[in-house]
Amino acid sequence: MSIKVKAVERNVSFDKTKEKWAYVMQAELYSKLSQSKVINEAAMRSGISKGSINAAWDAIGEVIKAWATEGHAVAIPGLGTMRFGLRATSVSDVNKVASSLITTRRVIFTPSVDIKDELARTAISITCYDRNGEVVKRVTSSDDGNVEDEPENPSDNTGGTDNTGGGSTSDEEEVPYE
Repeated sequence: MSIKVKAVERNVSFDKTKEKWAYVMQAELYSKLSQSKVINEAAMRSGISKGSINAAWDAIGEVIKAWATEGHAVAIPGLGTMRFGLRATSVSDVNKVASSLITTRRVIFTPSVDIKDELARTAISITCYDRNGEVVKRVTSSDDGNVEDEPENPSDNTGGTDNTGGGSTSDEEEVPYE
């Protein structure tokens, strides 16, 4: 099993009068698996009826939604934890604090060590395409399999914060009061 990546030769110049060609990599997207397909596979692997798994799946989904909206980081068995968060602009005057400062609501997933280890062990197959769409090279990974531990864009340099509204967690940045 491997992650399939395509490297496509593209003009990456921001100057319309010049061309600068580079191979831009992106993971090839697979189809989204339906809930029924996942339930059927789980039933087959576990010997538990589809109806029982479906009921448990729905119940777990409702519990995760309920607890996440209360500010909890909720365990997703075998995968990691999920919590809600947000990005907001910080202000020095308490009288300016308002919900309009919220720029983005987020779902934050923190993978388990087992998932990160699985990703690190997974080979990566890269197919390179030139600007005409022709395959020019195929590469199989030989990297160290480093896995990023930080959430995507943990902070920006515009004075924003990433907070859940609950207690402090290790991937949040505290912004001092002025």
